[in-house]
Amino acid sequence: MEDYFENEFAQFWISGNILFFEYKPDVVINLVAAQRIVSDRIQMQKEKAYPVLCDVRGIADSDKAARDYLAQHGSVLTKAVSIVAHRRVSIVMISFYLKISKPQVPTKVFNDKAKALEFLKAFV
Repeated sequence: MEDYFENEFAQFWISGNILFFEYKPDVVINLVAAQRIVSDRIQMQKEKAYPVLCDVRGIADSDKAARDYLAQHGSVLTKAVSIVAHRRVSIVMISFYLKISKPQVPTKVFNDKAKALEFLKAFV
């Protein structure tokens, strides 16, 4: 592990020129949490953009303000984003949200971590 950071919402680390981002179990994301998460991630990256594997399986709930903030600011300093979700309803909601928010970088949702990682390898 090259770099590692953890806050009360998530843990993130860089390995093989990919940033791995994993939410902690049963976390609830509001606007303040979303702002802190993005700020901490950007600070850890030290001005360098990475492809990001974002594991959202730990999120118990999030409010609209947080989702909007993450959609607008969550892709800062990213080359591409793979979102890993496990519940069918989460995958459908995230896919719908991606269509509406139109992320600035290539972004896809997966239920398989290996496939999510494979997608990112083109951006390393």
